[in-house]
Amino acid sequence: MEYPVDGSCQCGQVTYKLRKPPIAVAACHCTQCQKLSTSAFSLTAMIESNAIEIHGELKEWSRLAKSGNTSTAKFCPVCANHIYHYNPSNSQHIMLKPSTLADTSVIKPAIHVWVSEKQDWYEIPEGVMVYDTQP
Repeated sequence: MEYPVDGSCQCGQVTYKLRKPPIAVAACHCTQCQKLSTSAFSLTAMIESNAIEIHGELKEWSRLAKSGNTSTAKFCPVCANHIYHYNPSNSQHIMLKPSTLADTSVIKPAIHVWVSEKQDWYEIPEGVMVYDTQP
C-alpha cells in the first residue's frame, strides 16, 4: 500500500491522512471493545502520533481501562464514529480505528489481546500473537 492513505468518519465531517504504515494491528476481545464495536472484538492500528493529519472537530471521552491505563476516545461529534483512542501518558502513539481508512487492506490483525474475554464462538487464526490480557 502506498502512503498517505485517506480516512474519515461515516458522515465525512472528520477526515484524515495516514502518512505511515501502522506499527501493529490488533484485535481486542475485552468486553468494553465488544460494546464499542458491537461485535466480537474491536480492531486497532497502533500508529505514531505524528503519522496522522486530522481535519475536523473531534469530541473526547475517557475511561479507566482494565489494564489500569486511561483510554481516551476521539470521535466525530456528528455521527459518533470512533476515529482513535490513546493513553494520555503515552503521547508517542495513538490507536487508530482502521475500519475508518478508505483502503482497509491494511487490516490484518497479527495480535489478539484480552482473549480471556473473547466470545467462545470466535476462533483465533493460527500464526498470530495471543495474550490473555494486555501485553
